[in-house]
Amino acid sequence: MPEETTAQPPRTIEDLRALALSIGRDQADVSLGSKAQDVFARLVEAPEQSAVHSISKLADQLGVNPSTLTRLAKRLGFEGFADFQAVFRKAIANDQQYFYSRQAGRLLATRSVDNAEVEVFERQAWETAANVDGFLGQLDGPSLKGATTLLANARRVRFHGVRQFHSLASFLTYGLGMVRSDVALLDAPRLGVAEALSQLENGDVVVVASCAPYTRSVAEVARIAAANGQTVIAITDSRASPLVRPAEHAFFIPHASSFYSNSMGAYIVFCEALLNLVARELGDKALNSLAGRERLIAEMNIETD
Repeated sequence: MPEETTAQPPRTIEDLRALALSIGRDQADVSLGSKAQDVFARLVEAPEQSAVHSISKLADQLGVNPSTLTRLAKRLGFEGFADFQAVFRKAIANDQQYFYSRQAGRLLATRSVDNAEVEVFERQAWETAANVDGFLGQLDGPSLKGATTLLANARRVRFHGVRQFHSLASFLTYGLGMVRSDVALLDAPRLGVAEALSQLENGDVVVVASCAPYTRSVAEVARIAAANGQTVIAITDSRASPLVRPAEHAFFIPHASSFYSNSMGAYIVFCEALLNLVARELGDKALNSLAGRERLIAEMNIETD
């Protein structure tokens, strides 16, 4: 019996990414096993590598057999892997779109070790630039607009991340709290996430953040919040992330670098830009909120000259 395939295979990287997202949410006509879904997500998140490497090299990088990639391509409706790979090659034909990541790769390949201490900083900076380039290539305008509207207008907004992503959740809480009210960490009083979720109502927004290796509790918060009537926004790294399925909007930020943990640089850049969009959406309300904060800071003599 032939394998089930999609009627018309996607012919743009944007369509491939949309399909990967819908498969992760069980909204597509085609289904994939967890391993194939993860492979598919990783391919669409790094189109340059997917376009230029051989099937054997890609399979080695992904930790699978080349036959797995061939079966994946056919499962998605392509004639074979070459037909599948042609979509990625078309996506990177415009050199400008992937200029920064190429430049970073070229620079790192020729870096001298004469000034090793400075090289560590330069390498990290270029890797962050490549990660920023990676998320820029995946941004979806309607999703950004939808998330911006929610963050600006929802009655309550709560942020949740643990371990390394607790700092990102705190940054978002502080930044959004500068331009609107009723913004907080989900469990700021440390009474437990169940207690925190129970105080939220339908339409309130919960923003969750995590990347591989994912924290199980954060994925559970996303799932339960969505079931409880809250709108979930996910900031993560892959369409195969467990945060994606319950999220109304999901954003994908690469974190590959030489840092001994997950690199947060591109996540901060993304969050700063997202907060700017919210401030623009709020307009005069944001300006009034900032002015009120500045007045209180002056009255309490918080800052030094």
